[in-house]
Amino acid sequence: MKQFLPTLTLLATAAFVLSPYVTDPFSGFDPQRFPVPQVDPPVQPAGYAFAIWGIIYLWLAVFAIVGVYARRQDDGWHRVQLPMILSLGPGALWLWVAGVSPVAATVLIFWMLFFAIQALLRAPVRDRWVLQAPVGLYAGWLTAAAHVSLGVSLGGYGLASSQWAAILALAGATALAVWVLARRPDSPDYGVAVIWAFIGVLVANLGGSALILGATSVALLIVVLASARNLWAGHTTAAL
Repeated sequence: MKQFLPTLTLLATAAFVLSPYVTDPFSGFDPQRFPVPQVDPPVQPAGYAFAIWGIIYLWLAVFAIVGVYARRQDDGWHRVQLPMILSLGPGALWLWVAGVSPVAATVLIFWMLFFAIQALLRAPVRDRWVLQAPVGLYAGWLTAAAHVSLGVSLGGYGLASSQWAAILALAGATALAVWVLARRPDSPDYGVAVIWAFIGVLVANLGGSALILGATSVALLIVVLASARNLWAGHTTAAL
């Protein structure tokens, strides 16, 4: 089984990276697919923030190619590749699912997140720039994206107001980010992706609700401090 993991990872990554080219462009859930239409929900980052996907796609491609051609027999890579296959393979369908059912898309993205975090927790420190870093950046962005999806869905189904849905989603993403950073203090890339997402939420709400701006600022500060603590402790330096 192990000998097939690098090739399966490459195939799953290729499907994931190419999926935007075979689905309709995605700029957020269709507001009309919710009982309570979600037009410009406060939990959603500003549009520019999604440009991080370009970096993630490129870096994941490097990870998959190196795994096939340079680390095919490496057990440390194998431990990461299995959960990445389970994340990226189904994830190739996410854009299509998101256009059909926000609830199904929310369930799917949490599935992707679960296995992405498993992959990060298993990643060895060696080969940092072609293994740990791309996995960490992917897992970090999914941490934010999954909770954004949850926040929009909570508001869309009337389980909370759009503001409180955003606050609950931010709280969940922050708690998970702090937990992951405590267990992988040598993975600054994870923290960078979460911070980037929170800044995007902050920018999207400038001039809007003081409650959302305050909650986002607190969430951002907590993740920045957790990341900085790892840097000050020397964990990040040791990983470079």
